Amino acid sequence: MGRLKTERAYDVVLFGATGFVGALTARYLAAHAPEGLRWALAGRSTEKLERLREQLTGPAEPGVLRADVADPRTLRELARSARVLATTVGPYLEYGEELVAACADAGTDYLDLSGEAEFVDLVYVRHDARARETGARLVHACGFDSVPHDLGAYFTVQQLPEGVPLSVDGFVRAEAMFSGGTFASALGQMARGPHMLAAARDRVRHEPRLLGRRAQAPLGAPRFAKEVGAWALPLPTIDAQVVRRSARVLERYGPDFRYRHYAAVETLPYALGGVMAAGALFTAAQLPPARRWLSDRLRPGDGPDPEKRARSWFTVRFVGEGGGRRVFTEVAGGDPGYDETAKMFAESALSLALDDLPDTSGQVTTAEALGNALIERLRAAGITFRVAARR
Repeated sequence: MGRLKTERAYDVVLFGATGFVGALTARYLAAHAPEGLRWALAGRSTEKLERLREQLTGPAEPGVLRADVADPRTLRELARSARVLATTVGPYLEYGEELVAACADAGTDYLDLSGEAEFVDLVYVRHDARARETGARLVHACGFDSVPHDLGAYFTVQQLPEGVPLSVDGFVRAEAMFSGGTFASALGQMARGPHMLAAARDRVRHEPRLLGRRAQAPLGAPRFAKEVGAWALPLPTIDAQVVRRSARVLERYGPDFRYRHYAAVETLPYALGGVMAAGALFTAAQLPPARRWLSDRLRPGDGPDPEKRARSWFTVRFVGEGGGRRVFTEVAGGDPGYDETAKMFAESALSLALDDLPDTSGQVTTAEALGNALIERLRAAGITFRVAARR
């Protein structure tokens, strides 16, 4: 564990701390932050922040900082006060860019929970170069999107031979209710297909060409996957693109890497029902009145009670192949939408603040920036990373 630096007032600042996932993250940090960590809660309401602080117990009492996404000056002050700034304030496409810009300018490490592909691509085009100049690390998708998938693929690759073409398929199962913020972001993305495509194309124009290597994340097709005994439905989420970006920059993924990302469904009727439900949701998201009605069903900040979260779980099973070897691995944990997301988010922030990590800057993935250090933190926190079988 690296030494705490002292050039900023705080080592970690949590912005959006009084929201549902923000409060869970604050409680986790309070319970697990080491003594001597200088950290703070930030948000619009000082009164709410102080009320939350009174509920926290742990060795390192947090400070309280007021900041508002509607006031860029407060965001710049917030970025200058922290070594690591973790934000839960979304949808990020609407509320996130000013804070990213402030962190890139200040050389402050930035983390979020964004699964919004358009936002991540816009951040790369507009702020990656500045972050590289100042040394800031911009790490998106530090929750269930996309830590288990990015680090799970990274863990799987490490079980396979080096220097050969590799392929990894990930199969996701979950029993959980996801957050209002995640639902709002998903609806927003469904309604912005042309904008997402334009942002992705703009990113490709700005990304350096990959010479002598290849990294792909094709969508794949629905199929029965004998290797996991389930119907596999391709998931068009940000997770596969995050894995591909890790493979682009890390040579351990080999000269020719392919990743496919699926939902694993036990029976054909459930698989067909899932496809129909996804299609209906996508269609509804194109109509503003229907989108508003859906958004009102689960608002950002809403979430289930502890009993419901305690019954929730996820597993991601990976099948990796290359060099004549085949390996089956698994990442598994509890409630993905809330408790485990808060855990992943908090441990990512602590890892950036405290661990001896690779020298990276700019927009980076969790595998690239945090890698094995974060895997070991999550294992210690109760999330499983294991090899199930080798052939």
